[in-house]
Amino acid sequence: MRNGTARRVALGGMLFALALLFSAVEGALAPALGLPPGIKPGLANIVVMYALFFLDRRTAVSLVLLKALFAALTRGVSAGALSLSGGLLSIALLMLLMLPKERPSLLILSVAGAISHNLGQLLMASLWLGTGFTLAYAPVLILSGIAMGSLTALSLRLVLPALERAGIAMRGGRGSGPQK
Repeated sequence: MRNGTARRVALGGMLFALALLFSAVEGALAPALGLPPGIKPGLANIVVMYALFFLDRRTAVSLVLLKALFAALTRGVSAGALSLSGGLLSIALLMLLMLPKERPSLLILSVAGAISHNLGQLLMASLWLGTGFTLAYAPVLILSGIAMGSLTALSLRLVLPALERAGIAMRGGRGSGPQK
């Protein structure tokens, strides 16, 4: 029991560190690629999706909360609020989509997660600024959610074989991931 708890905490810490690393990389990558404001590749979301699909809901939600706290501490309260709103809406939708026995594909889950993340942030920005004008940006964020969600799904699909060989992502395991 104690060994299992220590392993879970250690893995959670490593996943959080990886999410922060991916977040830093995408923070530098987005401007270099000339992406519009608010559009990032979503690399850190690969870690959250992995946790949800192959570990458990608790770890995935913890990662969302820790990422939001880190954003608040390093980039300010508004960044933390945006991260929290997008992350919570996204993880809630993914959990709902994973309820049926016949789960959607990794691509569908990833795109749905990306779009809901973007819309959660957009709703928070509208509340924060007290204007619905920001909602005019929704089509841009939906299209970017489709593109970046597809990229995230592809990235996770590419690393899954290595994770399976390492014994930390098994089809039919705890989270019993999405359909292929």
